Formats: sequence, C-alpha cells, structure tokens
Amino acid sequence: MNKLSKHIFVIVLLSCISCAAFAQRRLMPGMRQEYYFRRQNPANPGNRMPNNIKKIQVVKEEFLSKQLDLTPDQASRFWPTYRQYQDELWNVRRLKRLNNSESQANGADQINRDLQYDTELVNIKKHYTEAFLKILPPEKVSLLDKSERAFNDELIRQVHEQKGGAPY
Repeated sequence: MNKLSKHIFVIVLLSCISCAAFAQRRLMPGMRQEYYFRRQNPANPGNRMPNNIKKIQVVKEEFLSKQLDLTPDQASRFWPTYRQYQDELWNVRRLKRLNNSESQANGADQINRDLQYDTELVNIKKHYTEAFLKILPPEKVSLLDKSERAFNDELIRQVHEQKGGAPY
C-alpha cells in the first residue's frame, strides 16, 4: 500500500499543479455547454478525460485489479466496459458542473437540467451494473463499488494531508 500511496500522491500533486495553472473560464451568454467545452479544449475534441484524470484512472485501475483479483478472461472483458462506464459518468458530471457554474442563470431550467443529469447518472450506473454482472459474479461487482469508495476516500485523505490539513 505504501507504493500505491506514493503513486497517488504524485498524481494528485500533478493534478493540483495543473488545475491551479488555469483560471476558471466563464460561459458566454447563449453559448451551449458542449460547444464551450470543445472550443476551449481543442486537444480534447471527443469529450474524453484530460490527461491528469487519466493518470489517476491508471492508478485506480491498478488498485481495483488487486482488489478484484480478476481472471484473465474477466479482465479482458471487464476493463473496456469499465473504462466506457467511467467516461460516460465523467461526461455527465462535467455537464452537471457546467450547469451549476456561476455563469449559468439560476432558475427552474437549471434545476431541471440538474435533475436530468442526476437521472442520467443513475441510469448509467444501472446499465453498467447489469453489464458488470454479465462479466463478474455479484460478489465482485459489490466489491468493485466498495473498492472504488476506498480508493476515493484514500485520494481525498491524501489531498487533504497534502494541503496541510489534519488527516481524517
């Protein structure tokens, strides 16, 4: 776990440095969120995750591989599905963040879009849970959820410690 902690620390450090280098961009009135994201990120035309998040995903996959103890057959079928699942979740969460930014007008439309994004997230999770159950036994699917939470908790703890706060 010590080696994993070092990798996570380095990735989180790089992520924080790269995030601090960019100021928050405002969405121009009348500009669609999807257009804004593609226009401001020409290196990321397919709405795919930025490199710093990809690095965290690699460490996360290593962690999950150890936790799930997948057979080669399970791994070859699971990882492409899992990556697609993560991409879809990330895209919806990104749109939800843009919807909740200060540049968006507060009101009924924003609330409705926020609820729509929450519904999309739940539908994605339901769809992929069914897909994972076709690949893995229920015990491993349950362990996947627990392992993702454990990884996220460790990541948050390390970020908090890095910023000089007391450990959780």
